Amino acid sequence: MTDYATLAKTVAALTEGETDAVALMATLACEVHHADARFDWTGFYRVVGPELLKIGPYQGGHGCLVIPFARGVCGAAARTRKVQLVPDVEAFPGHIACASSTRSELVLPVFDGNNELIAVFDIDSDQPDAFTEEDSRELAAILKRTFAAVK
Repeated sequence: MTDYATLAKTVAALTEGETDAVALMATLACEVHHADARFDWTGFYRVVGPELLKIGPYQGGHGCLVIPFARGVCGAAARTRKVQLVPDVEAFPGHIACASSTRSELVLPVFDGNNELIAVFDIDSDQPDAFTEEDSRELAAILKRTFAAVK
């Protein structure tokens, strides 16, 4: 399991004073990806237009390039502005299979310091039911702290 206390301290130290969203995304994707073997693909989809996400910094195999808010788990997180914790992606209506190995997914909305949605943070696992409410809560807190200075 992830040592969230250490992860939070590491991310805070690496990102202190940084306000560039892409630099923060790249650092966070790397640190989170390597923090837990359950995390098979870890990355961001950035809000680039009305109802549209595009791939951002990530770790792992290739990701989908473009995701509309109306499709998939990432789209649902962006559309609803709520965490999507999906134990079985095959049971999620409209799931987009960017990688055939994905079995479960956790997607968190990312807000800047003005509470504007700027991205979603997507973590895929090749294990079924890999994510917990603790993962959701701890990662949401790290995202909030990390992106608070982005305007």
